[in-house]
Amino acid sequence: MGLVQQVLRSNGLFARALRGFAWAGSGHILSQVIRLASNLILTRLLFPEAFGLMSLITVLMVGVAMLSDVGIGVSVAQSRRGDERDFLDTAWSLQVLRGISIFLFVLICAWPLSLFYREPAILYLLPAASLSVLISCLNPIRLETAGRHLLLGRVVLADLISQVVTMLITVVAAILIPSVWSLVIGMILGTAFKLLLVTIMIPGEPSRFRIDVTAAREILTFGKWILPSTAFGYLLGQGDRLILGAYLSLEMLGIYNIGQFLAAAPLVLATSVVSKILVPLYREYFTHPGEQSAHKLRLMRFGLTGGVMALLLCFALSGPFIVTLLYDARYAQASAIAVLVALACLPQTVGLTYDWSALAAGDSRSFFFVIAFRGTVQALAFIIGAEVAGLFGALVAQATGFLVGHLALIWLARKHKVWDALHDATYLVVALLITAIVTFVHWDLLYAFAHLNG
Repeated sequence: MGLVQQVLRSNGLFARALRGFAWAGSGHILSQVIRLASNLILTRLLFPEAFGLMSLITVLMVGVAMLSDVGIGVSVAQSRRGDERDFLDTAWSLQVLRGISIFLFVLICAWPLSLFYREPAILYLLPAASLSVLISCLNPIRLETAGRHLLLGRVVLADLISQVVTMLITVVAAILIPSVWSLVIGMILGTAFKLLLVTIMIPGEPSRFRIDVTAAREILTFGKWILPSTAFGYLLGQGDRLILGAYLSLEMLGIYNIGQFLAAAPLVLATSVVSKILVPLYREYFTHPGEQSAHKLRLMRFGLTGGVMALLLCFALSGPFIVTLLYDARYAQASAIAVLVALACLPQTVGLTYDWSALAAGDSRSFFFVIAFRGTVQALAFIIGAEVAGLFGALVAQATGFLVGHLALIWLARKHKVWDALHDATYLVVALLITAIVTFVHWDLLYAFAHLNG
């Protein structure tokens, strides 16, 4: 009880990190529960093709957003000037300009993308969906300030409330307009509601449009490597759906999206948590290094990786049962997809905490090289796998791509003196054992899926 009270009351870095971990983790779990509930309702109101098309729209929108990311949030988190008013106003102003640029760029790209994917609806859906990005870029910069100081309680609460409201709006829209437009309407109105909510809930001075030349130069200098990094990060995180959009029907893409959403949930949870707490944690570690800090980092890393792998094992074993329980026969193939995606996530879990060390140290250049290598390897592996053995081959190749990409993470971690060889060796062996167990248990299911989609 004494340790719990110390964590709750202490204002030290690791105590705040643990509280931030708890807030971010619990918030993300609740967020996924809300998302699942929304998904279950909407799959009964809409056809798989609507989910496939919306999945493609979302991937394209995420791509445009990531390709314009200059690391404003990370700049606020790691900069020594991250609490200065001029710096924060400049960061917010750049964020607004970025939102306007994204909206205009999408307007230009909508027509050629509709031709490439042979889907005329993209011409109208993509510009409409881009309104949500434009609105989100108006969010106050004090959201990033809260993240800098690991004060995530109100941020998480605002996210959850806005997500519930977005779900309700989308469901009502789907009842009234049973098409993909209901999903777009929900996205736009939900984003607008979140802007209003965070403006009210998150304390701090209002953001003002102001460009401080020195602050802008610092943000853009740091972000010059973040910008190309996000291009390859897009391939790493969203490339599967982007590539499969050219190989699969909209119906099958929608089914894939269901399986991927369920199986990747533990990894998405961990990624969400570490993205919120590791930059401040590493920043303090580099400023005040020591054996005690290193020991706490190792414990956190072992605990995080072990927890995520345990969840992936559960999803890999129970995935077919969950899909059968929650979805109707139209989504049956999502069972095997969930198993394969869960197994493919295992190698990526091992290096989950390393790349943030570079950003905390201000080394966005090395971060870029690592992301570029991993993104390129992952995309090539996925394409080769899809060409050779269809969807089954792409998913198997994805795991191989993650494993090869881990070599770059080792290089980065060694450079910043945070690599833990014992951790990596232990969990790579665990990943192999999990893969063997799950393959044995679901052999018939995987064999049938490979025969059908290979």
